[in-house]
Amino acid sequence: MKAAVYYGPEDVRVEDVSADEVGPADVRIDVAWCGICGTDLHEYLGGPIFVPDEPHPRTGKTLPLTLGHEFTGTIAEVGTDVERLSVGDRVVVEPNIPCGECYYCEEGRYNLCENAAAIGLQTDTGGFAENAVVPEQQVHELPDEVSLKDGALVEPLAVGLHAVRRADISPGDTAAVFGAGPIGLTVVHAAQSAGVKRLFVSEPQTVRREKAAQLGADVTIDPLSTDPVERIKSETPGGVDAAFEYAGVDPSFNAAVKSTRRGGTVTVGAVFEEETSTDLKEIVTTERTVLGSQTYAYPPLSFRSEFDAVIQSLAADEVDTDAFVSATIDLDDIVAEGFEAIDDPENGHVKVLVSP
Repeated sequence: MKAAVYYGPEDVRVEDVSADEVGPADVRIDVAWCGICGTDLHEYLGGPIFVPDEPHPRTGKTLPLTLGHEFTGTIAEVGTDVERLSVGDRVVVEPNIPCGECYYCEEGRYNLCENAAAIGLQTDTGGFAENAVVPEQQVHELPDEVSLKDGALVEPLAVGLHAVRRADISPGDTAAVFGAGPIGLTVVHAAQSAGVKRLFVSEPQTVRREKAAQLGADVTIDPLSTDPVERIKSETPGGVDAAFEYAGVDPSFNAAVKSTRRGGTVTVGAVFEEETSTDLKEIVTTERTVLGSQTYAYPPLSFRSEFDAVIQSLAADEVDTDAFVSATIDLDDIVAEGFEAIDDPENGHVKVLVSP
């Protein structure tokens, strides 16, 4: 079968690979759609970051391996012990596999698992392929109201939902999002849904600012022409209640800190390729809180997870999915029309979906 295999920075090759065998507790999924995540782009441009360059402690896998973790499809084969799912079921994959044995798993904080393995980053299967074999426990059925294409947005939307929940936003709060890439836009959606009364977005790309406005942002700012901190503080009593950093660069993080009011909260969920620094007086003397946000809360198949909450929102037609998807491409075009096109700001891409 064809798959997009990651060999290292700027080296992804679409080639023939052997299909994985289906174990007793596994299912094989014929992949319909797989989104190019910001994490995939970071791996392509500056990795390996999450992709192991030596054998992963749980899976034993190392590069080269198949990328892709935001994917949907139809079940083509089930293992002998699988009872919940059947051939023909339409599903979406939750990619992060907790170990179930570490301190954090025992505490139910599975997204902090010390030994997690991510499908499409640290395993021998991924969504940028004609089919993928994954554990049954990582698979969620999609209701009839959710298309396979829209289902490919479940994973990134869950990331945005988790970030907003981490910030403990209340209706009537003010908020600012720095970076309106795919995940930043999911934060915009979640914050707007949480009832913020005024929502600012700082983003240099015109198309992404337009998408943010489409999703409910009240004020969009081009940080290359306007100081976002000055603009935000001029329209709020000392700054916003909560800021979210999803650009992954030093100036954006520091602007997010300074844009919040005293006692405000800064939630950071971006992947930083380089170390960043800040003036801690901006945190200590103002009692601002800085939080990290890692994927989403689960365990798999709890049916009360943030993953399932997003599926329910999509089924209820509460998400403007057109605001997120900017292009659909074939697997053979994943480098030129995917990674390289997304990296070119003139294209204004948000989320590119790949159809294997």
